[in-house]
Order: sequence, then C-alpha cells, then structure tokens
Amino acid sequence: MTRREFVVTSAAVTGAACETKQQAAQAPPPPTLEEPQEQKGNGLNLILICVDTWGANYVGAYGNDRIKTPHVDKLAARSALFMDAYPECLPTIPTRRVLYTGRRIFPTRQIVQPDDQVRIRGWHQLFAEDITLAEMLRKASYTTALVSDLYHTFKPNKNFHRGFDCWRWIRGQEADRWESGPKSKVNVRDYLHASQKGPGPFQYLLNRLDWKREEDWLPARVFTDAMRWLDRNAAENQPFYLHVESFAPHEYWDPYEPYYRMYMKSAYKGPRLIAPPATTKDMSEVEVEHVRALYAGYVTMVDAWVGKLLARIEALGLLKNSVIVFLADHGTMMGEQGQLHKGETRLRHQVTRVPLMVSDPRKNYDGRKIRGYVQHTDVVPTALELLDLKPPKRVTGESFVPLLAGTKSGGLRDTIITGWGIHASVRTPEWNYLTRWTPGENFAEQLYDLKKDPEELQNVVAENRTLAQEYRKKLDAYIENGRGVTGGTFQTDFVEKS
Repeated sequence: MTRREFVVTSAAVTGAACETKQQAAQAPPPPTLEEPQEQKGNGLNLILICVDTWGANYVGAYGNDRIKTPHVDKLAARSALFMDAYPECLPTIPTRRVLYTGRRIFPTRQIVQPDDQVRIRGWHQLFAEDITLAEMLRKASYTTALVSDLYHTFKPNKNFHRGFDCWRWIRGQEADRWESGPKSKVNVRDYLHASQKGPGPFQYLLNRLDWKREEDWLPARVFTDAMRWLDRNAAENQPFYLHVESFAPHEYWDPYEPYYRMYMKSAYKGPRLIAPPATTKDMSEVEVEHVRALYAGYVTMVDAWVGKLLARIEALGLLKNSVIVFLADHGTMMGEQGQLHKGETRLRHQVTRVPLMVSDPRKNYDGRKIRGYVQHTDVVPTALELLDLKPPKRVTGESFVPLLAGTKSGGLRDTIITGWGIHASVRTPEWNYLTRWTPGENFAEQLYDLKKDPEELQNVVAENRTLAQEYRKKLDAYIENGRGVTGGTFQTDFVEKS
C-alpha cells in the first residue's frame, strides 16, 4: 500500500481516490445533511435477523443435508429464498455499512481507526451523510431496536446504533475487552494447535470463564434479549423495527458441548481448536474433523436460538403483521483448497454466497427459490418497499420486490462485484475472477470456470489470460463508476437546510 493510499483523518474524508498534501490541508466545505423524510407506510413490523459467518452452503434449505438447521429451514418454508445473494463489500464492518444504509461502499479507502486492531479498507464508522434504515423508519413513526453482540460496531468512534430508540450490546464476543482477569485461570494452549503461537483467543477465554449452562453462551443471550424486547414492546410499540445481530457462528467456533457432539464422530483428545490455523497443511484428519464439528455445532446452536425467537414471534401473534428477513454477511472456508476461515484472497462461493430469505405476512411464498443475482445493497430498499415507504436519494441499491412478486426474473444484475481490503472478485454465472484492485504486486489472481468447477477448486487463470483481462476491465469500470459515490465525511458541523 502506498503512502498516498493511506489516509489518516480525524475530521473528513472526501470521495476522491487520493489526496495531495495541499488538498488534505484544505478543510472541506461543511456537508449538507439529508434528513430522512416523514412518511406513513402500511404499518407492518420489520424483524431483521443477521448472522455472521454462515454461508448458504451450511443451511439445510439451501441444499445441505448434513448440517442440522431445522428452525431456519422452517422459516424458509414460508419465505422466498434468494439463491444467488452476495455481499458488495466485506468483511464485518464494511458489510454493515452497506446493510444499514442500502448504499454501495466499494471502492473503499483506508481510514485509521483509533483503538481498533483491524486495519483494512472500508473498516470505519458510518459517514455523517449516511442515513440508516433505523433513522428512516424512526422518521416513519417506527419504534426501532437493536440487539447485538457484534462488538466491532460498538468500538470507539463507531456509530452503528444511530437511529435506534433502544440498543443493547451483549458483551463478551471474540476480543471484546469485557473482562481483564483472573488471567491465571486461562491456559490458552488448551485452545491452540501445536503450530500456533501468540495469545490466540485469550481475551475470549477470559470473557467466558463463568459460562456453565447453554443460556450463558452468547447466541443464547442475544436471542433471549431479543425475545425480552418483544415481550416488553410488542403490545404497545407497533409498528416496530427489531434488528438482531448474532456474531455467532463467527469465530471463535465454540458451541455448547452437546451441539459439537452431534457432529464429532472420531475420538479426539487434543486442544479445543476454536480458532484453528488458516490452512490444514499442518493438521491431521481428525483435527480437521474436530474443527468442522465445532463449526457445524455452532451453526446448529445458533439455529436453535433463532428457532426460539421465531417461536416467540409466533406466540405473540406477530407473524400476521411482521416482515421477517434472515440473512448473513458471509461464509467461511472449511477445508476447501486446504483453507480454513474467510479471507480477502478467498472470495469464492464458500465465503461470498449468503442465505437471504424474506417472509411476508400477506404472501405465502412456500419456500420459493428465486434465482439471479441480488446483493446486500438491495436489502434496505426492499424492506422499505415492503413497508410501503420510499428510500432516500442516498440509497443506491435496488428493491427486489419485483422478484418476489414474479413480475421480474433473472435477478437485479448480471455481474457481482465484491470487494475486501485490497482485493475484489468479479462473478458472473460462468466465471469468478479474483484479483488485487489497488496498485501493487498481484499475488492472488484467480479464475474459476463455474460450469466445469462449481466448487471453485481449480484456478485456471494461467490458461485464460484474455478472459481474465476482460473481467479486470469489468472491475475497473465498477471502481471508476463508484469513486464519486462511495466517499463521505465524518464532520458534525452540518449546514442546515433553510
């Protein structure tokens, strides 16, 4: 990464690709704040459930007959399922910037975030100009609530709870600095592979020292708190927008033990590899089986608690007047190409194809499977249209209500661009191309023939240089088209409209 690409800002970020020193020294004009408009919709509630690191290939309704996801499958049976849904930008924070606003954010910039260990492009708070779905719906007289254990969105200077009348942060995920001791009670080597060094999941292990019952685990606490919110608000605070964020089944893959035992068939007595190595090259077969069982068990555990929330929604009589959206941000590699975890050079279907399902009380979609590309950018305008509300001008996504209604087919676009850090992929029904999009050495260029190799296991870029160049041109065009769209500022001194 060049010095010109790396921008340190405490006040403002413009939409240009780079800044000269002279430009950086000039204070930008105060931005104009676009207020969400007051409007009245049809009064339906909106319940949005977002899970982290749960790809479509690990959902029964999407064709996986090994992983047990009966409760999400039950929701799918009355929903419309989008079979070709993908992110516009990854990972966690960039994805939420898209999901919360309905606005594309790629190409991204590197913005220094104080007191945040993550240093990648696009990983920063919402821009001052952004309008969140919560802000839009609150202006439409909705009661808005967020229940989340996604600690990244609550780090210093983050502002993803904007627009929520009520927000609850469930503490303890991953590196969330919730507990500081007793450190002597944690032996991190019990959770690391022999090839791994460093602190690993030490902070998380501190956070979970007192967990004993299933109800202590974070998925249980998130969905229990969401049920509690419904119990307290369903009777008198409708219409409402309830947004539930479950960081699980993101790493650390640490399910309550019975869920792990559902999948682990071999005898295993080694460390509990809740944060395994990035590749399987130094792992035995039983260690790989162990990791897969941990992840599968975590998926099934989250499914069980999603089921409890759905049961509470039904018990409160909310199925008759609530739109329910279930989706994920991304998936993960689980041994394919010898890889574990996600990554910006792993933008293949295991990481990028996500479940997206919509249940509408006025329709019986009966598990209808809708083919064709949609993206995270399309969720906000779709939700608004289902509520008979209009999006603000800043929304760049497109509503997929015509796909739900059957008046349109084939998806909303013929190409999917997904960015992550300094890499991006270009996906069509025929090919998936992955490359570095910023200047520098391209050490990860990949091309997959999706007709011959749907699992994306064989890189054929060397044999298809001309085709790769054509796909690179598609990516460059998308980037250039977005340079004036994906910027913004962090200023707070707005010019009010007269």
